[in-house]
Amino acid sequence: MKKLLPVLVGFTFVACNSLAQDAKPPVRIAIVGLAHDHAMGFIPRIRGQQDVQLAGIVETNQVLIARYSKRFDLSSNLFYPSLEELFARTNVQAVATFTSTFDHARVVKACAAHGVDVMMEKPLAVNMKHARAIQAAAKKSGIQVIVNYETSWYPGNQAAYTMVHDEHQIGAICKIVFHDGHGGPKEIGCSTNFLAWLTDPILNGGGAINDFGCYGADLATWLMDGEKPISVFAVAQHLKPDVYPKVEDDATIVLTYPKAQAILEPSWNWPFNHKDMEVYGQTGYVFVPQPNLLRVQTAKNPNETEIVPPPVTGANADPLSYLAAVVRREIKPTGLASLEVNMIVVEILDAAHESARTGKQIKL
Repeated sequence: MKKLLPVLVGFTFVACNSLAQDAKPPVRIAIVGLAHDHAMGFIPRIRGQQDVQLAGIVETNQVLIARYSKRFDLSSNLFYPSLEELFARTNVQAVATFTSTFDHARVVKACAAHGVDVMMEKPLAVNMKHARAIQAAAKKSGIQVIVNYETSWYPGNQAAYTMVHDEHQIGAICKIVFHDGHGGPKEIGCSTNFLAWLTDPILNGGGAINDFGCYGADLATWLMDGEKPISVFAVAQHLKPDVYPKVEDDATIVLTYPKAQAILEPSWNWPFNHKDMEVYGQTGYVFVPQPNLLRVQTAKNPNETEIVPPPVTGANADPLSYLAAVVRREIKPTGLASLEVNMIVVEILDAAHESARTGKQIKL
């Protein structure tokens, strides 16, 4: 049985919100780095929104500059060889980072010196040393640092959170299961520039654990109200050592909480793209098999019901709307994108690597 949630209020809010945004000058955003393939989807998204404006791109790799310039018809005047030159010649308000994960700390430190907010692609950092450096720079300068996950903007995930926390439909959380990944970055056709650092244990901090384990760690920390697990146990494998000789391509990570458990299954070996979530409570469950679909069973509704959640509106609708609202200080980052939650995410990933290496459960 499929049920549609009411969406009339949401549509009304979009119209009013759009009018309000039109009255504000766009937030000036710069892109730093093009080595992350997610930039391919980010540039057209900027062009499609009126509340943000692309003010510059920092990149020195001429191959990447030529590729992006041709694909998106970008003016050569948009490109800068360094962050310092960008800051000297423009008045950017925020930076969206598409570098290697290793370079996140460097970018944040440079932006902090100029009071510029930063959004980076997940995860926050390669390890806790880098994460603490980011945290210290943000605290000292007062800038906001947020982390962009595709799953943060899924209507299904946000609706599931509401059902679990605001409506208490399934009782206290007992177990959460996350399946995240795809057939492998090389197999799905990621660019050579992306692969060069994504499969490097230094520049990415690991392989599938960092690339996809961060999704579950982020969502679990959010669903558990920012609670840190008391222990982490992980098993990592090299199922395709000829393709990914330096990093793990498959893992299972178990997070233990005082009264719950979360299981993360990051992999570069799924037969198809996977980003789903199962939340089990004492009296029911909420599954999010697709971004726009829920499967729910509760004590009041013993028959499983499919629910199509309403579109998300406002700042939580997409990363650019969220970033613009953060820059304008209309909202303070909380939850999935926040620095506080993502410090815990990196601690979980660090512990997962240590557990996989030693074969031991790591206490946090």
